[in-house]
Amino acid sequence: MARKPKRRKSFLSKKKYLELILEFLDSRPLGAFSSKTITRRLGFRDKPSKQIIKELLIQLSNQGMVRQLRNGSYTSARELELQTGVVDFVNPRFCYVIIPGMEDDVWVKAADMNGAMDGDQVKIAIQRTQRHGKRPEGSVEEIVERGRQEFVGKIELSDRWAFVVPDHRKMYQDIFIPPGKSMKALNRDKVVVRITEWPKGRNQNPTGEVIRILGPAGENEAEIHSIMAEFELPFEFPERVLAASKKIEDTISKQEISNRRDFRDVTTFTVDPEDAKDFDDALSIKSLDNGHFEVGIHIADVTHYLKPETPLDREAFDRGTSVYLVDRTIPMLPERLSNELCSLRPNEDKLTFSAVFEVDGNARVRNQWFGRTVIYSDRRFTYEEAQQRIESVEGDFARELTILNELALKLRVNRFRRGAINFETTEVKFQLDDKGKPLAVVPKVRKDAHKMIEEFMLLANRKVAEFVYHRKKGKNKDTFVYRIHDYPDPEKLTAFSVFARKFGHDLNIEEQAIAKSLNNLIDDIEGKPEQDVLQQLAIRTMAKAKYTTEAKGHFGLAFDHYSHFTSPIRRYPDVLVHRLLAHYLSNGNSPEKDEFEEMCVHSSEREKRAAEAERASVKFKQVEYMQGMEDREFEGIVSGVTEWGIYVELVETKCEGMVRLSDLKDDYYEFDEENYRVVGQRNKKIITLGDLVNVVVKKTDIDRRTIDLQMV
Repeated sequence: MARKPKRRKSFLSKKKYLELILEFLDSRPLGAFSSKTITRRLGFRDKPSKQIIKELLIQLSNQGMVRQLRNGSYTSARELELQTGVVDFVNPRFCYVIIPGMEDDVWVKAADMNGAMDGDQVKIAIQRTQRHGKRPEGSVEEIVERGRQEFVGKIELSDRWAFVVPDHRKMYQDIFIPPGKSMKALNRDKVVVRITEWPKGRNQNPTGEVIRILGPAGENEAEIHSIMAEFELPFEFPERVLAASKKIEDTISKQEISNRRDFRDVTTFTVDPEDAKDFDDALSIKSLDNGHFEVGIHIADVTHYLKPETPLDREAFDRGTSVYLVDRTIPMLPERLSNELCSLRPNEDKLTFSAVFEVDGNARVRNQWFGRTVIYSDRRFTYEEAQQRIESVEGDFARELTILNELALKLRVNRFRRGAINFETTEVKFQLDDKGKPLAVVPKVRKDAHKMIEEFMLLANRKVAEFVYHRKKGKNKDTFVYRIHDYPDPEKLTAFSVFARKFGHDLNIEEQAIAKSLNNLIDDIEGKPEQDVLQQLAIRTMAKAKYTTEAKGHFGLAFDHYSHFTSPIRRYPDVLVHRLLAHYLSNGNSPEKDEFEEMCVHSSEREKRAAEAERASVKFKQVEYMQGMEDREFEGIVSGVTEWGIYVELVETKCEGMVRLSDLKDDYYEFDEENYRVVGQRNKKIITLGDLVNVVVKKTDIDRRTIDLQMV
C-alpha cells in the first residue's frame, strides 16, 4: 500500500507554504497537479490551508514561479528538457509524436495537444508515468512549425455560415469560413482553404478562407485537382519559367556537335510505353570485329539546357520529380524541354549523355566510356512493337532487338546470381473515357521488352556510380548522388520469417543468405494462394530506397554502388548525377558534400510525396469504379489486418476496401498484431492475411476515397 502523506499542522507561515509548494512541484517537473491534489499531497486537510495554497498558487503563477496549464493544473516552472518531433494524428482522441532517434513514439491525448495538427513540428514534455500502455506519454508545449497551411475539402453553406469538411484523413475538425471569405463557392464544391486562425482550445475550429474553387465534388477534374492540392502539387508552371523555356535555342550548332562523340551513323532506337510523350533514353548497338558488341545507353542531355541557378533549374529542383496521376502527368520540366528539346524523338539530331559499353557474348563488360554525345534515333518503338519483333524475329531492327534482349537476359541472370531480389508485383492501369471515368481495370504485363530496357538502364546506373566511386583512391571519395537501399530491419525479417513458416516456408535470415532465401521463397509461392500476401509482406520488410551522398550499396539490386543516371527529364537527382559526372570527366575537384546531401534529402521527400499522390489518384479511380456495385458479391484476399478493420483486395477488380471489425456481428474480434490476424473471442474464428473471403460492397465514399465492405 502507498504511504499516506503525513498530516501537517495548519499554523505555518506563508513563507513555509511557499517553500513546500515549490519543493513539491520542482521534485516532479514533468507532472501537473490541481490545487486540491497539491494540498492533499502536502498532507493538509483543513480548509484554511486549502485556501492559502490555492491563493499562493495563483500568486506564484502570476510571478512566473510556477506554470498554470490550460486545464487549470500547475507544474514546475523549471526549464523542461523538451523533445522536438512531428505529430501523427491517429484519431480524434489522441496522436503520436515521432521524435528522431527515439525508439518509441510518444502518446499524447487530444486534450494535451495544444492546438497541434497532423504533420506539425512540436516541442513536447514527456511524462515519467505511463497510463496508456507501454509507450511514453507527453503533452505538446509549443508548436514550432505548422505542417501545412492549406487544406482541401467540401464546402457546406448555410444562410449565415460556411464550413469546409477537409478531405485530409487526419484532419478531424471542420474549418469555419467567415462571411465573405468563400469566393462565392457553391454548396458541396471542392475548394482549397487557407487557415487564417488556428484553434486555441480543444473544442474550437480553425478559421480559414477559400483561395481556390476546384469544382463540384465527385467530378473528375475537381477530385484530381483536390489530390493535387492535398499534396501541394503545382497546377501550372510560373510564367517566368515558361518564358525562360521558350527562349532556349532549338538548333544544335556545328561547334556543339564537334565537342561530342558522334553516334548518328550507329543504329539507334527508343522503346517506350505507347502513350509516352517524352523519350529520355535510347539504345544503340554495333557489332565489333572481335565478335563483341558495342552497346550505347544514350540519355537526354538535360543539363545542356538546364543551367544551375536559373528559374528553370530552381523550379525543377523544387518539383523534384514528375508525378504520374491516373489521368495526367505533372512534369518536372516544361513541355518545351520534356517533350521537344530533350525528348529523343525519331529522325532528329539530339544531344545526349551516354554510357557506352563493349560487351562480349556473355554480357560481360570489357570496356566502358562515358561522355556527351549526339545521336539520331532511327525508330520509336512501343513496348508491344519491340516485343513482337523479339518473339517473331521479324520486322525492322528485329536482329538488333533480339541481340539486345539476349544480352539483357544474361545480365539479368548474372544480377540474380549476385543476390538481387526478384520482386515482381502486379500493377494495374485504368481504361478511362473522354471524361476520365474508369471503364475497366487492366493489369500491366511486363514482358521481355520491358525487362530488356530495365537491364540496360540498371547497367548504366551501376557503372556510372562505380566509375565515380573508384575514381579517387582512399577513404575520402568524390561527392556524388547515390541511390541506396539498406539491409532490411532484423526485427521485421524475424517477424516475417515466423509468419512465412506458418505457410510451410523456411527463411534463412542471416545477412549473407537472406537474398537467396527470399528468391527461393518467391519461386516457391508462385501460383499459390499465399503468393500475394507473402510477397507484399516481404516488400514491407524492406528498407526504403533513398538518395544520399553516402557511398552505400543497394540491397535489393545487389549492387555495391548505384545511382540514377537514366531519367533526367523526370527526376532531379539524375540531373545532379549528370552535372557531377561531367565535372569529374573534366578532371574537376570534388565539391562539398553538405549542399548535395541537402538536395538528396529534398529529392527523397519529393519522391515520397509523388508516390503518395499517385496512390491517392489510383484509390480515387478504384472508388469511382466501384460506385454502383453496392450489394454485389466479390471474392477477395485479405491484404491487411489492423485494430480497426480487415483490408480486402477484390480478385476481379484489384480494388481494395475494408471490413470494419465493428461490422462483424457474429462475435467480438480482437486484433493479434504479432500474427497479422483477428480472432473471435467466443467462436475462435481466425481471419488472417492471405485468407480468401467473400464480401459485398457496403458503401463507397469519393471524398474519403474509401470502400466499405461487408463479409458475406
